[in-house]
Amino acid sequence: MTDAASAALVALAADAYVYGSALVADLTRVDTFRTRGIGSTPPTDFNRFGHSGGPTVAGAGVVPVNNDTVYSVALLDLSGGPLLLDVPDSGGAYYVLQFVDAWTNNFAYVGRRATGTAEQRLLLTPPHWHGTPPPGVGVMTCPTTVASIVGRYACDGPADLPRVRALQQRLALAPLEPGGVYAGLPQPDPGTPAELLFLERLRRWMAAFPPAAPDIEYQQRFAPLGLLDTGASPYPGAAAEWTAALAEGLAAGEDRVEQASRPPEDRPAGQPAGEWNANLHLFDYNLDQLGPGTLDDPRWRIADRRAAYLTRAVAARTGLWGNHAYEAAYASTVEDTEGGVLTGARSYTLRFDATPPVGAFWSVTVYDLPDLALVANPAGRYSVGDRTPGLVYGADGSLTLHLRHRPPADPAEAANWLPAPAGEFRPVIRMYQPGAEVLDGSYRLPGIRPR
Repeated sequence: MTDAASAALVALAADAYVYGSALVADLTRVDTFRTRGIGSTPPTDFNRFGHSGGPTVAGAGVVPVNNDTVYSVALLDLSGGPLLLDVPDSGGAYYVLQFVDAWTNNFAYVGRRATGTAEQRLLLTPPHWHGTPPPGVGVMTCPTTVASIVGRYACDGPADLPRVRALQQRLALAPLEPGGVYAGLPQPDPGTPAELLFLERLRRWMAAFPPAAPDIEYQQRFAPLGLLDTGASPYPGAAAEWTAALAEGLAAGEDRVEQASRPPEDRPAGQPAGEWNANLHLFDYNLDQLGPGTLDDPRWRIADRRAAYLTRAVAARTGLWGNHAYEAAYASTVEDTEGGVLTGARSYTLRFDATPPVGAFWSVTVYDLPDLALVANPAGRYSVGDRTPGLVYGADGSLTLHLRHRPPADPAEAANWLPAPAGEFRPVIRMYQPGAEVLDGSYRLPGIRPR
């Protein structure tokens, strides 16, 4: 192999990593969920719901995750035919069922913002299904035969758990016609060398779960990598020189995604210290599969398809199964208003003259660095928001939160205490059903001030 041919393979494998890492990340999580569960949600096989036992707390083993909601997750395998989904009436309470295809496209939403909270029955169909749905049942087409439903139910603490659990238990999936044969998740060739396992998974899963037509056309350029081979795997026993070039390219692609995932080291010119970073368009890479509850609007679509592949890879790396910002907007920061790194060695205040404008609720959660995990604290409090009981507001309606490692001595400050770890930390603000002022940037989150 010439140096030029090797360099071309390296570059092509790097592009393949950027293109395919979201698919591999998604289906790896699907496989993990089936066999080991995630956090407090137990292992759950295809076509049934698994429910977490309550809001996530320290030691849950999955990061970063919110402490606002209780999760219900279903992995769908539609290769054996359509599924009937029954969703109970939540009585006006916030919930969302987010539908994610194998390529991590958020292709539909059911819930308070998208469809209301009344009882619903839907038929979930595989691509290109041409059957007849039962009378009075809505139809939702899934872009890939394997997909996921990620459900989040607002929970106002332990006393609210019985209500949420009752709703979870009434979520139901059932085949439209019993007796279907299910393909499940294809497994990689066991003889694949470890350094090429990513490509083998991508090869198998690209063939099993084809994306939209423009992406299929883009995939043709990866033929020299063996990704279009539909028979036996080309990777076991491959030439050492070819294997080395592919492995080098995959490492370069992974580094590209990692670099794009990092916040800028230097604050942009003119940006105040302590500014919150809100990537409102991290999940706007879905250009082709926009179903119920999504917004098919240029404001929520990345125009450049090649750029969308990198954004999709970053989203899978930093927030797999995250919502579009119009469902829930997130913002985070790692510095105070003086430019200092946030650390439990200091105490801080976060004063809202006006709390975030939302149609549902908002909260601030603190994570340690670098693990982005919830940290145990004597109050058992991991987030504070508009649903937190006992908060003390100012006479002018303002709200001041106190971020520190040790509890404040003053009772009013203790009521508004958000415990921080002893070391460096990152707070995240979540805004569910964010108002227009959040989405257009006219609402500015206040900075965190050191005391």
